[in-house]
Amino acid sequence: MRLGPLSELSPEQAELSARITARRGGTRGPFLVWLRSPQLCEHVEALGAYCRFESALPLRLRELSLLIAARHFDAQYSWNAHIDKAVDAGVDRAALERLARKENPAFGAEDERILHRFSTEVLENHFVSDETFAAGLKEFGERGLVDLIGALGNFSMLAMLLNTFQVDLQEGREPPYPDIRGFTRLHPGDDLGRSVTDPAPATAETGRSGDAGRASASAYLRSDR
Repeated sequence: MRLGPLSELSPEQAELSARITARRGGTRGPFLVWLRSPQLCEHVEALGAYCRFESALPLRLRELSLLIAARHFDAQYSWNAHIDKAVDAGVDRAALERLARKENPAFGAEDERILHRFSTEVLENHFVSDETFAAGLKEFGERGLVDLIGALGNFSMLAMLLNTFQVDLQEGREPPYPDIRGFTRLHPGDDLGRSVTDPAPATAETGRSGDAGRASASAYLRSDR
């Protein structure tokens, strides 16, 4: 992790950590970062607890919404922490593995397909089509849709924190995404030694960095969406 350990907790941090541990079984992972801002941490933890434990959506769809946001933002820690929970709640593991590879997950349940389509449109297009909105409203109701948007926002914020502060993956867990190494996105088909954030090599045709190479990499990574 990019930040050092919290060697000493203030009374406010210690009290908050104790409450997090009581609710979640430990203060670990992202909460070791959130605690640096105790007041924000308190609000974030309350929002996250609602989205995970109290939302109008059933547990299966709560866990699925978290994994969809995690995959969108390449948040490996969240994926590893929740894929087994999602499977235990009833989501097909093979479909989730396809989602991890950025393939069409082909979820078996209709409500999962609607939630995936709705969430993908929000996260990738920033808008939701009338058809998708109508399907979501019919399936989840007004409160369910509001809770879904809240969950996607919360889980997206979590993913950004995990990646920005490079929170270490859980011990003994493999990285879940084939296009991510460490905290870097890879070029498809290369030697896994260069990320898409690195300059593309000069080409014989242009003699300069290959913008086309970067464009084709982006197209590849979006090809299944």
